[in-house]
This record gives sequence, C-alpha cells and structure tokens, in this order.
Amino acid sequence: MEATQTANPPSFESVWAILQEVGEKQKEIAKRQEEAVQKTEKDKEDFNRRLGEYINLFGDFTEYMMAPMLGEKFREFGLDFPKVNRNTVVNDKVNNISFETDVMLENGDKAMLVEVKTKLTIERINNHIARLEKMRTYANLHGDKRTFLGAVAGVVVTDEVKDYALSQGFYLIKPSGDNFNITPPNGQPKEW
Repeated sequence: MEATQTANPPSFESVWAILQEVGEKQKEIAKRQEEAVQKTEKDKEDFNRRLGEYINLFGDFTEYMMAPMLGEKFREFGLDFPKVNRNTVVNDKVNNISFETDVMLENGDKAMLVEVKTKLTIERINNHIARLEKMRTYANLHGDKRTFLGAVAGVVVTDEVKDYALSQGFYLIKPSGDNFNITPPNGQPKEW
C-alpha cells in the first residue's frame, strides 16, 4: 500500500488556532468542574448545618417535653423533686467552675442533674460525671450539703452505652412511645 499525501496540509496558524480552542475548552471544563465541586461542598456544609439544627431542636423538644414529668416519674423510685429547672448554668469565675446541665431536679436534701442527648455516648456520660464532680466542688465551696445524683437521657442508646451508664450509678431515661421509662442504676445510685 502506498501512503497518500494530503494536497493541502494544515497551516501552522490553523493548527495553532485549534490548539488554542482546545486549551480554552479545557479551561472551561476545569472551571465547571471546580464550580461543581464547590457547589457540592457548599451543599454538604448546608446539609450538615441544617442537620445539626434539627438534632438540637429535637434535643430541645425532648428536654422541654420530658422535664416537667421527670419529678413525677422519679417518685416511683422514692425520690421527691418538687422543683424542676431546665438549663441550669453555674459560672463561678472566682473558683474557675463553670458548667451547664439540661435539667436539674431539686428538693431540700438532694438534687439530680440530668443530661439529655439525642444520641447518648460513653464520652457524653463521662462528661456528665465531670459535670457532677464540678457540681460537688461548687456546692462544697458554697456550703451546699445536698447529695447530688445523676441521670442521662437519650433517644439513641446502644446496649454498650446503656450498660456503661447504669454501671456508673446513673439513672437511664429513654423514650417509650409517647412517654419515657427510667431504668435505675446497677446497685445503689452514685452520690456526689
């Protein structure tokens, strides 16, 4: 076979023009890909922000609905708490003690600090232990001789987390239908 030659080979200028056009198209494609990546990242950030807001709202709703009934439910365990406070904040700057608790049930002799989470974890239980230790220190510094108890509430609670909470001396509060159940700790409740 004999090779055929083109009668009019493309000029340098026409090849250069084609290469420039291909380069411009590649830049345009790269720009569109970058814009798509940025939009995807923005969409992910927006989704995560909204999901966080919904989870917080669900936690607030759970706390709001549960708090008024906690005192009544704890009477079943022989604990009478006529005073129920939501979102208790301690900010003792002099002694460098600050913390918040979702619900605090009180009477003259005892108080119970309740931490409410949508998803309860071992880390959150450990944080609540630290919170109760701070409460005890704060109370001692201010002549508060009450006994402090702890409870944790969660909508999502694995068996491992449940066992851990109960082994740490906490009452465990979980929703059940349109109400909630309280499981007492293993053995005696821990007192701070």
